[in-house]
Amino acid sequence: MLMEEITSVAFEKAKKEVKTVIFPVGSVEAHGPHLPLATDLYTIYEVCKKVSQKKKVLIAPPLYYGLCRSTGSLPGTISLTGEVLKKLMFNLFHQFYLAGFKNFMVLSGHAGGTHNAYLIDAAESFISIVPYCNFFVADIFQLLKPCLKELGIPEEDSHAGEWETSLMLYLRPDLVKEGGFEDYPKFPKFRIVSDKEKYWSTGIWGDPRKASLEKGKQMVDWLVQFLIKEIEKMEQELEEKCFL
Repeated sequence: MLMEEITSVAFEKAKKEVKTVIFPVGSVEAHGPHLPLATDLYTIYEVCKKVSQKKKVLIAPPLYYGLCRSTGSLPGTISLTGEVLKKLMFNLFHQFYLAGFKNFMVLSGHAGGTHNAYLIDAAESFISIVPYCNFFVADIFQLLKPCLKELGIPEEDSHAGEWETSLMLYLRPDLVKEGGFEDYPKFPKFRIVSDKEKYWSTGIWGDPRKASLEKGKQMVDWLVQFLIKEIEKMEQELEEKCFL
């Protein structure tokens, strides 16, 4: 169920029936001329909705913003700092824990390494204080890697390219525009640069021309099955902890 759509009465009832809360996290950043700025949120949020159609879970209201480094200077990118992201997630964990939940699944549609490190750090910080909670933290690119290999999508395709455009063609085709092309960033190795657009001006990391709705559907079906299995594992572990 989508928390944003239910009443407080329904929420109180959900606390007794639902064991797992899913936090969809995205970003607002450049995704080339063909994909919307909130692509990272749309992909993971739509996947979460499909999970909730097959498994009783509570989906927290989505967080559109994330930490964006590589696209930070491109038009439309609005980034949080890592410290703000960590504090926000920690606070949300605390509030949902006070509401009675102990199984937390953080799913990020944004695959930035620094962004995800702060999500993990927020979970680590919380579980060090409340050790009897369960956490699952992952980004969509990490989760999809086995599926991408099966589909023959190269590892260097990682942003607004073949796989991400395929997801959008399946999940939100109304938001996909023409004009995608192949491109890859050219950042100097180990360097931190301020003029990022000099090395990556397009927001594309891959080849969106190879994308298809069919590939998107295969990825979504794979993700939903995988996530449901992981949720069931977490819930089983929680039950076992309760009997200890």
